[in-house]
Amino acid sequence: LSRVYSQKGDAIAEYVRERRIFAPIDEVPELVKNAFISAEDKNFYSHPGVDAVGIAKAVTRFAVARASGQSARLSGASTITQQVIKNFLVGNERAIERKIKEIILASRLEETLDKDLILELYLNEIFLGQNSYGVAAAAQTYFNKSLDELAPHEAAMLASLPKAPGEFHPVRGKERLLERRNYVLNEMFQNGYLSEAAYTSERAKPLLSVQ
Repeated sequence: LSRVYSQKGDAIAEYVRERRIFAPIDEVPELVKNAFISAEDKNFYSHPGVDAVGIAKAVTRFAVARASGQSARLSGASTITQQVIKNFLVGNERAIERKIKEIILASRLEETLDKDLILELYLNEIFLGQNSYGVAAAAQTYFNKSLDELAPHEAAMLASLPKAPGEFHPVRGKERLLERRNYVLNEMFQNGYLSEAAYTSERAKPLLSVQ
């Protein structure tokens, strides 16, 4: 981390390889939690660490593609718990062996930690583009705000980023990011986290960020 200060001692620029700000789970607003759960794993608080139906579909797609001679990667159906395991322990390699390890370790993690602590690990480790890791750092990077200052459409934008942080840039990939943000807002509405009036209002907001 490198900072540039003015003659008065005010920080005027900052250069980092990885921007991180730890946010304890009890300091993360419900709005932010609900946005990420809606975007990534709407059954997070009810499943045992894995989504059996989603995994079966992913394995079937992989097997069909391999059987037809196509190049295939095993992807999809990862719960938040599995993503924590991937980020901390097994890495990003898309192979059947990695997926099996991920499933086994996710089940064990659920037996060891409660859901809130797993969510805390996820929200503080997830890469959200622009050298930002975790929701608190990303809120500052994209909006120059703290987590409790975010509006629903801003929380939904942050929750859109894990899917493709390199592609969902707020300037270069604005249209794709806007589409994904509105999808997340709809999921928040469908899951009961936003009223219909709030959903309609937030969906109409422009996609704005510091960038």
